[in-house]
Amino acid sequence: MTSRRDFLKAGAALTAVAALPPSAFAQAASPAAAATFAPKPGAWRQFEVVTTLDVGPVEGKAGPAQAWVPLPSYTAEDWFKPASNSWKTNARTAEMVKDPHYGAGMLHLVWAEDEAKPTVEITSKFATRDRATDFSAPSNVPALAAEQRALFLAATDLIPTDGIVKETADGIVAGKTSDLDKSRAIYEWVVENTYRNAATPGCGTGDIASLLKSGNLGGKCADLNALFVGLNRAAGVPARDLYGIRVAPSAFGYKSLGANSPVISKAQHCRAEVWLDGYGWVATDPADVRKVVLEEPPGKNAMDDAKVLAARKALFGAWEGNWLAYNDGHDIALPGSSGPKLGFLMYPQAEVASLRHDCLDPGAFAYKITASELSA
Repeated sequence: MTSRRDFLKAGAALTAVAALPPSAFAQAASPAAAATFAPKPGAWRQFEVVTTLDVGPVEGKAGPAQAWVPLPSYTAEDWFKPASNSWKTNARTAEMVKDPHYGAGMLHLVWAEDEAKPTVEITSKFATRDRATDFSAPSNVPALAAEQRALFLAATDLIPTDGIVKETADGIVAGKTSDLDKSRAIYEWVVENTYRNAATPGCGTGDIASLLKSGNLGGKCADLNALFVGLNRAAGVPARDLYGIRVAPSAFGYKSLGANSPVISKAQHCRAEVWLDGYGWVATDPADVRKVVLEEPPGKNAMDDAKVLAARKALFGAWEGNWLAYNDGHDIALPGSSGPKLGFLMYPQAEVASLRHDCLDPGAFAYKITASELSA
């Protein structure tokens, strides 16, 4: 995580770039079916994401409005670098703020009480690339700082590490001695025992104890990857969710694992990482394996389908750089709001007359998010 100074510095500059035409999305969205899914570190790619809010009434009620929009505030030198944030708005105040516990960055906007049409357009630029861990070659990675280890082993409101979560984790890792073996066993268990539920609103809630108690392990990324994170933490392996949004098609031909349109208003996706001594933070995404099973054309694929097997193999240790990471925060209290905390901050948020908009309904909110790849 970056310091506030680093965050503000990162927001200051990026060399001038020009956006590729929208046709680039169409061209990239339909490559020939790939035989493999094997992300590897390579060239950096630069992207621009534009988030536009036109904050309307809530439940027919108008009044004073404020909004909180997630900004790329996560940094990883080997695969993700936020570059700049700028905005145009008629808000009375607009301030970049950070959650004090996790450093999740957001733009907090407050409009004058008599502003009839609260609006803002935010442009965020960042660089990213594919990543992959070579498990055959551990190295002398510096130990995870004690403060970070404690943070990413701790329970959150929706990710407890005791009770049914601990009981489940203990059963999965029984007989495993290394953190690598424990985490891989948890990954395989989540892939085998959960499913993607298309009826789950948004990305899910991430309430993993309720998920386990129900015995019905269906959900979306914020549920299934949070379950993976919680089980790892309960087993003593530091882990975290990263909350973000897909920004480009998959280069491997997986339609289910990319943004296949420049409009990405509903392309939010969270991923997960585990800390493994000798390797550092390792990319994982069991939820995307289940997404391939359900959604990759022709759909409802068997677990032994070639595309499922390739994704399953890769997504413990690798992921594709077609995604923006906002933050790794939980239990986010929105500054200036008297409403409830958020389990995570991945969607724009707004309140009118102290009533909170449904962040999962961008058409009624209203907000629109677009993405384009940039070239020097």
